[in-house]
Amino acid sequence: MCSHWVVLVFCCMGQLYAEQSLKPQTAAPQLATNNPTLTTVALEKPFCMFDSSLQPNKSYVIYLYAMKQSANAISSLVTDDNSKPLDSTFQQTSGGQLGPYKAALFNVPNCVSPPKLADVGDVDRVSDVLKQYLFRVGDDGTCLYDPNFQGVCNPPLAPDTTYRFKYMLVDSSEGIMKDQTLWSDPIKTRRAKLPLKIDTWSGQRSGGMIVITSILSVLLFLLLAGLAFVSSAVMGLEDSSAEKRHMSQTIQQSEPRPQLSTE
Repeated sequence: MCSHWVVLVFCCMGQLYAEQSLKPQTAAPQLATNNPTLTTVALEKPFCMFDSSLQPNKSYVIYLYAMKQSANAISSLVTDDNSKPLDSTFQQTSGGQLGPYKAALFNVPNCVSPPKLADVGDVDRVSDVLKQYLFRVGDDGTCLYDPNFQGVCNPPLAPDTTYRFKYMLVDSSEGIMKDQTLWSDPIKTRRAKLPLKIDTWSGQRSGGMIVITSILSVLLFLLLAGLAFVSSAVMGLEDSSAEKRHMSQTIQQSEPRPQLSTE
């Protein structure tokens, strides 16, 4: 009886892990610091998620959908009755408020040779590794205002707002959905700090900043002291010069003038 329960527990744990792995996840903090930001969320690309749905000699792409947590659950569908992916845009869904919008389209990540995270330490390769490993939702700040933009628009997300995300595997030739993940757990963008709430206490500053601030304060004091000294010296010289001129005039006035002879 005990062994039966142990098997049941392991089965439940395996199912839970499988469901968790079939959801979009935020990128590892080692690769995407400060994630989420005010207007972006960095997600891991779906490596090996759809392997069982891939068929040889077929071409596939990945669609990424996003919607706000407050959107109606009924409107969370991303296909029509014929399994055709929806092409809803950011504008049409009010930024995900009315339902999911297509935020990205990219090739299926290569599960056979995924990027090596050790290469992140290589300055020459870090950009390519990050591009292969993650996708940043909300990273395009111009597509909404570019009348000539033809691709999938991925505009900035709203600050302090909770979103959910979903990956979909699409058959490129047939244009139909072959597989999809669950919606991600709620992911909230950061809240903007008001100027009055920004902490200016020196205890939150680094030691280097405190040293630099102290040095600048001393230099400013010395500069002001130097200007005061120069100003007082100049004024002293002007007073001395004026005093000398006054004494010279007094001496000249006190000297007797020679009288002219009348002979």
